Amino acid sequence: MASRECNAVVSEPVFVTSETMILRITPDGWELPNYKPGQFTVLALPGSAPRTELSDPESEEEKRNPDKFIARAYSIASSSRHKEYLEFYITLVRSGSLTPRLFALKRGDRIHLGSKMSGTFTLNEIPEESNVILMGTGTGVAPYISMIRTFLTPGTSRKFTVVHGARHSWDLGYRSELTALMQMVGNFYYLPIISRPTEEIIPWGGETGYVQNSWERGLVAKEWGFQPTPENSHVFLCGNPGMVEDTLSLLEKDGFKEHSRKDPGKVHLERYW
Repeated sequence: MASRECNAVVSEPVFVTSETMILRITPDGWELPNYKPGQFTVLALPGSAPRTELSDPESEEEKRNPDKFIARAYSIASSSRHKEYLEFYITLVRSGSLTPRLFALKRGDRIHLGSKMSGTFTLNEIPEESNVILMGTGTGVAPYISMIRTFLTPGTSRKFTVVHGARHSWDLGYRSELTALMQMVGNFYYLPIISRPTEEIIPWGGETGYVQNSWERGLVAKEWGFQPTPENSHVFLCGNPGMVEDTLSLLEKDGFKEHSRKDPGKVHLERYW
């Protein structure tokens, strides 16, 4: 921890809501290495960095060690084809140590950005002819944004579908981008789902419930015109652990199997919560 330094600069913090943000960070004096869409890296700030006013008070340990860097891993949302900056989609944890400090950042502030990207939650071993279903909740959509921005190719028969769940419509980060992509690219589908439609300011006309319900209701099959099966599709799950486990159980009933290096399957999980 002592070897960390603020080696990057905040280029653009964009607040989706008061508790979610899209953060772009540019390396200062070094080049981003190659990485695979779906991977993650580390962000870190010293304990002396200010916290947002929306957060809980800092802990006694943080007060005692103001020079100690607080580090956490975050999935990368930007395309691996672009090396100017890395983009992250982050939720404020009011009682946390790092996110309250991230939410206090302004353009030009310095931060530590990890130079090593890690993780196997990627599309690299997925056959090009296989359809891909990307299911997530909250900021679990971040690795999918990187995948879509990098791999989505118009005019192919391979289908991509993002199923994204949140409590409210305003919590659906990247909704505008994904909606526009669906209108422009024939092999891409976007299914936003909210779980609290009665709290919407403007009536919600889309799907309601939970992400796992979308599989039970066959929403992807309705969009595609045929049933996703282990023979024609790979499924990715990321976000709330309850959603991940429930959806995995439903998929297993339909013949899908969790993937591992020793025992390859068609369901890929990211359990980072």
